Amino acid sequence: MGIYLRAMHTRILLKFSGEQLAGKHDYGIDPEMARYIAHESKAVVEAGCDLILVIGGGNLVRGAQLAEKSAGSGIKRVTADQMGMLSGLMNAMAMTDIFESEGVPTRCLSNIYVTQLAESYSYRLAEKHLERGRVVMVAGGMGRPYFTHDVAAVNLGLELGCDLVLKATKVEGVYDKDPNQHDDAVKYESLSFDEAVKNDAIKVMDKAALGLALEQNMPIVVFDALKPGNLLKLAQGETVGTRVS
Repeated sequence: MGIYLRAMHTRILLKFSGEQLAGKHDYGIDPEMARYIAHESKAVVEAGCDLILVIGGGNLVRGAQLAEKSAGSGIKRVTADQMGMLSGLMNAMAMTDIFESEGVPTRCLSNIYVTQLAESYSYRLAEKHLERGRVVMVAGGMGRPYFTHDVAAVNLGLELGCDLVLKATKVEGVYDKDPNQHDDAVKYESLSFDEAVKNDAIKVMDKAALGLALEQNMPIVVFDALKPGNLLKLAQGETVGTRVS
């Protein structure tokens, strides 16, 4: 298991946004960022923790925004959301190749039917890959319109028996206001689901995703994924970011 301490958690799910995958670019995939995520993920797997990734598609297409901007142009919300699912799939396909090139065994499963591009998702197939020590990328969101990748992440975390759902951000956790705009912003060490759902100033995650996590008591940790070692620390049970539970 290499030099890493044994993980406390046996299985975690990481939700990583498309915008973060773009890295230093305004659009597309930053290979340097993808390799960084691969290295962070490799440490987690070597510590004995199963890892599932859900990657958004906002670096390519954001379905709801596309539909809003295209009002009157003929693009329906359903079609726009399907385009968003496809952008998440494109990210997952690229990440699978990059992970494998960095020595991280990985499989891409899709919730939309694209068998020439990725294996179709099923619970048993995902379990089989995880049992063999592979990272599993699940693409295509929920496979249905009006559901975000955040909702898909919580849903998959529940279905696959994860201990935690991790929401990657570019800041240390959840604050009472935007820390990039307010020097006096205060970070929450922990939050209840009720606080996170009811307070409109707290934009932790899609409210539907938080509602599902609340209903099923799935803890969510919002953390800075760009700080090396944070992902491994979470797998080992250390306190990082803000825990919503």
